[in-house]
Amino acid sequence: MKKNLLFTILVFFVFSSIPMISQANGHSFFNSAEQFLGGYRVQIATLPEFPNVGETSQLLLRVTDADFNEVDRFTMGIRVFFNDEQVDTFHPKSHEGSHWITDYVFETSGNHIFKVDLYDMEGTQNVLTYTFNMSTQSPFGYIFFLSITIGAAIFFIVMGYIYLPKRLGFGSKH
Repeated sequence: MKKNLLFTILVFFVFSSIPMISQANGHSFFNSAEQFLGGYRVQIATLPEFPNVGETSQLLLRVTDADFNEVDRFTMGIRVFFNDEQVDTFHPKSHEGSHWITDYVFETSGNHIFKVDLYDMEGTQNVLTYTFNMSTQSPFGYIFFLSITIGAAIFFIVMGYIYLPKRLGFGSKH
């Protein structure tokens, strides 16, 4: 009877924690980067973290100064390269605020180089060019997420099996 109760409680905690875990964003995106240059910091990320080829994803860009204060306005363009060949361009455009979100479709699988050009920033004479590597979804992305999830679940089951009986007083009495 006590073992059934212990097992029921353990299963309840494991399954009730799954929705909380799937909503957590305690890390920066895997497909994200930031770079400091000329007194400014540019951050870039994709949403979803690993874009699928042929599907619309979002490019998320943010510009701050060296003290991490968001800029009020910036002019930015992007050149996209694949295998050292330019495959796409976002012409320079002025943006209000420090964020720019735009849709993008990756046409080929693999690593893409994004050259982000920041124009006319205070205290700079030239165009600031930031270089970022962005990747598309590969089968290894699914394997990575699955292995992390399984590893975490096994860890919690083992810890529950070891420590929960002692906490609830079900441990053997000598």
